[in-house]
Amino acid sequence: MASHDELDPPFDILEPEHWRGPVVFNSPHSGTVYPPDFLATSRLDMTALRRSEDCFVDELVAGVVARGYPLMRAHFPRCYVDVNREPYELDPRMFDGRLPSFANTRSMRVAGGLGTVARVVGDAQEIYDQRISVDDALQRIESLYKPYHRMLRKLFTRVHRDFGTAILVDCHSMPSATGRDDRPRADIVLGDRYGTSCVGAVAEIVETTLRQQGYTVSRNKPYAGGFITEHYGNPSAGLHAIQLELNRALYMDERHFTRSSSFDRVAGDLEMLSDRLADIPLEELRPYRSAAE
Repeated sequence: MASHDELDPPFDILEPEHWRGPVVFNSPHSGTVYPPDFLATSRLDMTALRRSEDCFVDELVAGVVARGYPLMRAHFPRCYVDVNREPYELDPRMFDGRLPSFANTRSMRVAGGLGTVARVVGDAQEIYDQRISVDDALQRIESLYKPYHRMLRKLFTRVHRDFGTAILVDCHSMPSATGRDDRPRADIVLGDRYGTSCVGAVAEIVETTLRQQGYTVSRNKPYAGGFITEHYGNPSAGLHAIQLELNRALYMDERHFTRSSSFDRVAGDLEMLSDRLADIPLEELRPYRSAAE
């Protein structure tokens, strides 16, 4: 069973010297530290595995820290354990042994091979050449998934306590092509769970700012926000979450996994976006109060 010594620390938080506003950035899928035991069980080479990374996203948004906003990021890859899933979305077909009775084995994400411990990467490429042990999967969840969420929740709660409200910007990337058709994707897809994970002002500011910067923007299609957006966003409590999916062609060479010449421009635009979010009046973000109060 893997000790995860190579993942020390498995994630971290970059804190600003001076906190400017109630905005938290999160990059859960940009990790690049692949445990040797995992690589030994994979039938895929590193290039194939890396196609599931949100490559460079943590670096792309790192500039927000100097502007006064914290950034949390994972160092482990999403194909090892995916923190943007329920804790136990697991496919029984890929494990040697019996899963716990509380495991969710029937979700759409499990059916697609993209559970908490993924079965596939990229265009449905199988990761493993044989079944892996249930104990291995459960250890990944206990030692990486759960501590990640404990720290993210603690950070989000701290910001909420200090400002009376908090906005979580969950940052991801998407391939420029789907492989299914040749239609171009939007530059950026916003996910607010169809208006349920944040107040309208948050999504409107994000969309307006990005359009003013020259990006094509889609909302909730094809990505409406995953587990993190859904479970951290609670507008009635003053907790807001929005997912950003950045088209990788905006800032990198997808074939060679290198930054493109436009990387710094996109990074600068995201810094500006962080300030626009922090400028939303706090009274528009704080918990709802009934008329009787």
